[in-house]
Amino acid sequence: MRPQRPPDFFTREYRIAFTLVELLAVIAIISLLIALLLPAIQAARESGRRAGCLNNIKQMSHGMQLFNESLGVLPPAPSDCCHGTWLVALLPYMEEQNVFQAYIGFGAKGASTPAAPWYHLTPNTAVTTKQFSFATCPSDQISTFPSSPPLTKHNYAVNYGNTGIDASSALNSTTMVTPYGYKIVQSYNGVTFAGAPFESGKKVPVARIRDGLTNTLLLSEFVNGISRNSSNFDVRGLIWWGDNAGFSAYLAPNASAPDVYAQANYCQHPHTNNPPAVVATSALNAVMYGARSRHPGGVGVAMCDGSVHFVADSIELSVWRDLSTTAGKETTVLP
Repeated sequence: MRPQRPPDFFTREYRIAFTLVELLAVIAIISLLIALLLPAIQAARESGRRAGCLNNIKQMSHGMQLFNESLGVLPPAPSDCCHGTWLVALLPYMEEQNVFQAYIGFGAKGASTPAAPWYHLTPNTAVTTKQFSFATCPSDQISTFPSSPPLTKHNYAVNYGNTGIDASSALNSTTMVTPYGYKIVQSYNGVTFAGAPFESGKKVPVARIRDGLTNTLLLSEFVNGISRNSSNFDVRGLIWWGDNAGFSAYLAPNASAPDVYAQANYCQHPHTNNPPAVVATSALNAVMYGARSRHPGGVGVAMCDGSVHFVADSIELSVWRDLSTTAGKETTVLP
């Protein structure tokens, strides 16, 4: 038999190639596989981010327990707008003692002075321009407040109770009109204030939480409001500032109902990614910010016993409010 000549790779006798139709079919199949896999990949990434967020909450709740063991009380709620919040007080218990010592005048009240400058003034900007990873949710974008220098925003807020701050006292605290200091709204639209772990100007002992540590919210999440510039901004996430350092359980988690600001220039940038907000229409309105997150379906929380949970947006509002009080005489537990 006559031997066959091997195929010539450089002639038309041996040629392998895709037709245009075959190539388009392959591209379509690959695109379909990507479309099917992408949501799963994104969900896995978000699951990891949520776990990181809950770990942050766990770390901070542990820091607050150490604070209580050391001083017999939880970190103090702010007395006014500008002399430091729970985040400053917590720094030594989050391995940031040197940073804490750089903050001057913590816990003072009234106008800014050289001995007690406000949070946005030198030398306190050495602290308030720092981004702390333990207080930053991985699911939210890092944002700053457009001051000079830019101040950092963070993602966690303590429990201010079930009503809010009286709007007139919030403005007085900012403008330093007498009397200084925040005033809690005692009753708002049928909801009666029944104590909070972080009540304005007070240092709350854990023993005073009569509703039970397991049944009382300690802290939850905030989202960062996106700002455009120094005249077009959103203050949410600026937890160096007293108004903004706590959440109100009057609003449900990730509520469609808006947060309430003391004055219009606090929410001048209606970015599509910013939560809803309105301005208090009178001094009788309660200034409040709801617990909000970038996680689908709910928010992370810590209870006063240090346990950490993910609370669904669908939680009954009455249950959520009950969990925020320290002396409401409820026996409500997380579902």
